[in-house]
Amino acid sequence: MIIPDRTALVFSALKGVPATRFFEIADLTGYKREQLAEVFDTSLKTFQRYEREQRKLNPQDSEKVLKIMVLFRTGESVFGSAEAFRRWMDKPAYGLGNQVPFDLLHTSGGIDLILDEVVRIEYGDLA
Repeated sequence: MIIPDRTALVFSALKGVPATRFFEIADLTGYKREQLAEVFDTSLKTFQRYEREQRKLNPQDSEKVLKIMVLFRTGESVFGSAEAFRRWMDKPAYGLGNQVPFDLLHTSGGIDLILDEVVRIEYGDLA
């Protein structure tokens, strides 16, 4: 699923995305499903139940899923591989006040900060 712009992302999130998207971001990011479930403040069992029941995620979780997909696709492109981007996500980042980027995934605004930093890195603005 490719989201062409932020407006389309918001409209997709408002409709809700299938719970299966949660498992797609686990595969995309390479993080353990349990780790990602914590980012959503939801148990893995809940996501598994939603998947079985073919439910859609609420707008907030849908937005987070879609933003994480965009973030990791961008990060993989900028860093050359998903593994290299994940290594960067797990270490304190100077441009993020020495915070570990992964820890910022808990909020939509945090995801935006990480994406902004990745774009700065892409354009060589490391300060």
